[in-house]
Amino acid sequence: MACRTAFIIAIAAALLVAPSARAQGSGEPTGVWQTQAGDARVKVSKCGGGICGVIVGLKEPVDQATGKPPVDDKNPNPALKKRPMIGLTLFSGMQPVGPGKWSGQIYNADDGGTYASSISVAGPDTLRVEGCVGALCGGETWTRVGR
Repeated sequence: MACRTAFIIAIAAALLVAPSARAQGSGEPTGVWQTQAGDARVKVSKCGGGICGVIVGLKEPVDQATGKPPVDDKNPNPALKKRPMIGLTLFSGMQPVGPGKWSGQIYNADDGGTYASSISVAGPDTLRVEGCVGALCGGETWTRVGR
């Protein structure tokens, strides 16, 4: 009888712990993340049924060449070349494609291109951001800033 009671308690404990372990595994992407190079901080938030990401901070908030805040000067659209980097939307409306994973388009301010991308929660404080141009794919790991 004692064995059976211990078994029931163990199952009950496992059922209570399982949802929180599952939630930690898939995690939430919302919050502020630092890029792998450490040159920018991106705020990820829920928008519509997906997620959005906006630059909220830069390692170098002043462009050394101009003495002014950096702008989106690599953008191929002349009308967008003067918009500030801080406040720039990198992705919007990325849609969920599985637990802890979203897919959509991401803007790369380093070259002014927009690419097919996926974002996945790799751990409680790590976010994997990947993008592809045709068959060539690459990615980086972002880390959560302050919890």
